[in-house]
Amino acid sequence: MKAQVNKVVLAYSGGLDTSTIVPWLKENYGCEVICFSANVGQGEELDGLEERALMSGASKVYIQDLREEFLSEYVFPTMQAGAIYERKYLLGTSFARPIIAKGQVEIAEMEGADAVAHGCTGKGNDQVRFELTFKALNPRLKVIAPWREWDIHSRADALAYCHERGIPLQPSEKSVYSRDRNIWHMSHEGSNLEDPWQEPEESMYQLTVAPESAPDTPEYVDIEFKQGFPKQINGVACGPVELLTQVNEMGGRHSVGRCDMVENRLVGMKSRGVYETPGGTILYTAHQELETLTLDRETLHYKQIVAERYAELVYYGQWFTPLREALDAFVQKTQENVSGTVRLKLFKGNCQVVGRKAPLSLYREDFATFGQDDVYDQSDAQGFINLFGLPLKVNALIDIEGFGKSSYRAPDYSQFKRD
Repeated sequence: MKAQVNKVVLAYSGGLDTSTIVPWLKENYGCEVICFSANVGQGEELDGLEERALMSGASKVYIQDLREEFLSEYVFPTMQAGAIYERKYLLGTSFARPIIAKGQVEIAEMEGADAVAHGCTGKGNDQVRFELTFKALNPRLKVIAPWREWDIHSRADALAYCHERGIPLQPSEKSVYSRDRNIWHMSHEGSNLEDPWQEPEESMYQLTVAPESAPDTPEYVDIEFKQGFPKQINGVACGPVELLTQVNEMGGRHSVGRCDMVENRLVGMKSRGVYETPGGTILYTAHQELETLTLDRETLHYKQIVAERYAELVYYGQWFTPLREALDAFVQKTQENVSGTVRLKLFKGNCQVVGRKAPLSLYREDFATFGQDDVYDQSDAQGFINLFGLPLKVNALIDIEGFGKSSYRAPDYSQFKRD
């Protein structure tokens, strides 16, 4: 028996691991186990969840629909920041963990629990994301991570453990891949993906069709934003959940949003993952394009720097931190004029911007034209170039005085002879 715990709230998914954790916690900590599940868009994975948790030995089960909060307060702010981890990953699993852990803490406080638990392995990023949230919201709660404590090392061990205790498990075909799904994306790891040279099997994909099987006719979609938040599809207003559901379906049938990458995990190793983010790819593409119309050059360029740091914070599980909140304040200021509509063309895995418009667009055709206009005098360019290029001119003059030519001049290869 380990250190005494009276009541623990477990992040419960209904799979083999968390079904095993319920009796393991009771046996090893002598505590009451309450299961918490957050609906962030897992779909059919939630079917029969409460019954399975109770049969595993849980005293209570909480299932909360957090999809709208997830999109409005976690996903869309990250999209507005332009945050993409290592140039590819749209952070689907990363920002789901803080909202799940936050729900756990709230249930633990309501129930008077003294501990929280999760089923993350000791080699992944998720253990960090859960536990940093616990520390930020209620550091007095004891954290139990069975994978770092128990002697169960395989699926066979877990099955035997449950069988010995008469715990019924839902019969299902075990995927060879480790997967995570929510309304934003689906991830795939393990099996043949552990060899970065191997092409993913087409049967692995769940949300998107193969490009070869996608329709031979492109589909056009208009996305309207108001202050950086997507609000309408093809002129029809939608709430966050309905909107993302629709663009997921559109992107999925045109094979949009597949990503195959080798990434740097926070814990220090590299891993290969394949992600499907059909609707998210459409929204990111549209939002970034709208910003090209509505943000001035200096703000847009600086925002790109912020985006990389924001992505690291989300990936590292540092959602509830002063720095993320400070960056968020900057991002929200940049979104005040990001309103307008972007038209995209979906075809065979491509998501191509073909039109954009905004009431507060900084692009003016009458200014950009090569013809005559009343705002820009082309003769002014000479003075600008002279001042902008002055440091280069000074360096070159000094080089010429000392060496006879600019240091940037290419050597005269004609002077060299072959042996």
